[in-house]
Amino acid sequence: MDTYTTRQARYWGLEAPGVLTRLPSGSQGVALTFDFCGGAGGSGYDQALIDMLRQRHVPATLFLNSRWVTANPATARQLAADPLFEIANHGTSHKPLSTSGNTAYGIPGTRSAGEVYDEIMPNDQVLSGITGKRPRYFRPGTAYMDDVAVEILGTLGVKPAGFSINGDGGATYSAAVVAKEVGRARAGDIVICHGNHPNGGTAEGTKQAVDKLISAGTTFTHLP
Repeated sequence: MDTYTTRQARYWGLEAPGVLTRLPSGSQGVALTFDFCGGAGGSGYDQALIDMLRQRHVPATLFLNSRWVTANPATARQLAADPLFEIANHGTSHKPLSTSGNTAYGIPGTRSAGEVYDEIMPNDQVLSGITGKRPRYFRPGTAYMDDVAVEILGTLGVKPAGFSINGDGGATYSAAVVAKEVGRARAGDIVICHGNHPNGGTAEGTKQAVDKLISAGTTFTHLP
């Protein structure tokens, strides 16, 4: 707080300087990432999606929110034990990561450097306890961050993650639209979808896209 409280943010959005929105230049694979947001109406578990990834041996990075972990402790431990999946931090209260109270999609963000810390670190400790190691990546609720919040993440030893393809529109797209959007992925893309809405179109749409991409020779990878 001593370092960052007086700093004024200059950027607010999805692509703050330093946020990983694509894989490094020359990467051959596609990174599938799935947010598990938790909270009212958001603590479900898309078993069909996870089964599909396992059946096809497709690695993915799973961003777990603390609220989701609290609602699904056994499932969180099971996912963490599967080497196919890397577990990453999706925040404690699912807030956009702001140092001045900015809002994204109607969701108020954190309001200070101290609140940024409080959004990151409690869930960092939860996930560290489950996996035995600190999560390498952080994506806030909505994926919105300001540039000072990104610097705070760096100071805390965590990498900020964004995306290049919005695969399921916050779990609102139909299976056909998810298949189209995820199917656009090419080497270097980072795809964001959700794993906490089993009644949505994400599982079926992602399955169709993954099968198409595999047939085209696409490979999949964790975040670097």
